[in-house]
Amino acid sequence: MTVSNLPLDAIETASVDELRALQLKRLRASLAHAYANSPVYKAKFDAAGIHPNDCRSLADLSKFPFTTKADLRDNYPFGMFAVPREQVVRIHASSGTTGKPTVVGYTQNDIDTWATLVARSLRAGGARRGDMVHVSYGYGLFTGGLGAHYGAERLGLTVVPFGGGQTERQVQLIQDFKPDIIMVTPSYMLAIADEFERQGIDPRSSSLRVGVFGAEPWTNDMRLAIEQRMGMDAVDIYGLSEVMGPGVASECIEGKDGPTIWEDHFYPEVINPDTGELVADGDMGELVFTSLTKEALPIIRYRTRDLTRLLPGTSRPMRRMEKITGRSDDMMIVRGVNVFPTQIEELILKQAMLAPHYQCVLTKEGHLDCLSVHVEVAPNQSHNSQDALAGAAALAQDVKTFVGSSITVVLQPCGGVERSMGKAKRVIDKR
Repeated sequence: MTVSNLPLDAIETASVDELRALQLKRLRASLAHAYANSPVYKAKFDAAGIHPNDCRSLADLSKFPFTTKADLRDNYPFGMFAVPREQVVRIHASSGTTGKPTVVGYTQNDIDTWATLVARSLRAGGARRGDMVHVSYGYGLFTGGLGAHYGAERLGLTVVPFGGGQTERQVQLIQDFKPDIIMVTPSYMLAIADEFERQGIDPRSSSLRVGVFGAEPWTNDMRLAIEQRMGMDAVDIYGLSEVMGPGVASECIEGKDGPTIWEDHFYPEVINPDTGELVADGDMGELVFTSLTKEALPIIRYRTRDLTRLLPGTSRPMRRMEKITGRSDDMMIVRGVNVFPTQIEELILKQAMLAPHYQCVLTKEGHLDCLSVHVEVAPNQSHNSQDALAGAAALAQDVKTFVGSSITVVLQPCGGVERSMGKAKRVIDKR
């Protein structure tokens, strides 16, 4: 583990009291900005009978209404913006595959803030002067890859961009350029590791020292698997486009104990996902974020659908969030049992004969939901060997014991499960 030799921002060493005072000042300004400049927020606040002046403490934020993805879709394309469109220097739109697209925008100040926060995140993850960063986040519509660039360049690092899906060439670039850090989804990191081995190269021999992983839920077991296989430190970065993008929170390499939330720019809450009521720090629930400094698209109490808990700060005065291993929209309900893909993943990783390449397939038999888990055998294993079959049986038993759901395990040979080219497609619903 190599801790960064780059200087921290002043707020990273401030007292909690100083941090809270800054948060309240910025919260009041953000609420006032949203109310004055976004007709959507003005209507939402008025309907709830609440005014920005009613926010006299951080606790008063809970009186304000939530923002959801539906608000963004209902006001497509630019109805949520709080500045004239001409002041928006970048616009990102989602694919819209699950409904009308959602659109986010950034002023130049927003871009500068984003760059600063990604730079801070990379420094927290152990980036050092002179490092080269291989950015392999997607360059599609809702793209965090650009934010990753802003931050790495702001920190003075050398950036090598490369989109997913050309894994063979990617390994070549890593071997030729010798980057120190890679920014990528954890599932795609596994595909890169597979390609190293296919080419006869030990992944542990690569130049990569740190992996900054985000964009999808992943478990601590997956972290250990990647670290052992690649010979690197794996840290978690968190963000979502509606709130900013990657860099809302990030793990500090010295602890790797959950992402530190950059609370000078984002105020976190955790709520009961069913009732919307606040839960205490340390209790599990749905993560909610309010932006404190955004101009183009202020975000007030955005329901992320990510499930976590808030924890005290360790490496920084800001609070941490427990590593995201589940999202409410990833949850499968199988015969009344709530099942998350990451629960399956955790149990797969305990079976030496199985590889962490898997998909959950939902089907119906009559009126009953059925879950089958398609999982690859470990390299150099036959998918119909006795050892592999024993691993599959053990997995099915573990899922029944620890998750409470009966599953069918379908063994696949190496390469038999669709490889991630960015975000992994973990659930296929055929019901």
